[in-house]
Amino acid sequence: MQGLTKIVQGDMATVEAAVRSELSARGFGILTEIDVAETLRVKLGVERSALKILGACNPSFANRALEVDPSVALIMPCNVVLEDVNGSVKVSAMDPSVMMDSPEMKVLAEEATGLLAGALEAL
Repeated sequence: MQGLTKIVQGDMATVEAAVRSELSARGFGILTEIDVAETLRVKLGVERSALKILGACNPSFANRALEVDPSVALIMPCNVVLEDVNGSVKVSAMDPSVMMDSPEMKVLAEEATGLLAGALEAL
C-alpha cells in the first residue's frame, strides 16, 4: 500500500512520543489508538512485534474536506502506524493525496500530505 514511511532509530515509546509531538505541532490530534499487537495477543493468543495505529486528525482539514464531500468521512482519521522492526520503529502514514480524485479534494489532500510528510521528516 502506498504511504509515507520513515525508519526511526529508538524504542517504540520514545518514537511514539516524538510522532505525537510532531503531529501536534502540525495541528493533528490523536482521536483513536489501537495497540494491534496487544489486541491480537488477547483475542487470538498471537504473539507479534509491537504494532500500533494512531488515528490522527487535523480538525481544520477535516472540516474543509467534509464541506467538499461528506463521504470523505469514510477514510477519516488519517492512520499513522508505528511498527517495531529489528530494534527500530517504522513510522508510516497514509498519503491523502493518493486517496482523492476530485480537483477540490486533491488540493486539500496535498496540503494534508505535506503536513504528514513534514512530521515524519522531522523525526
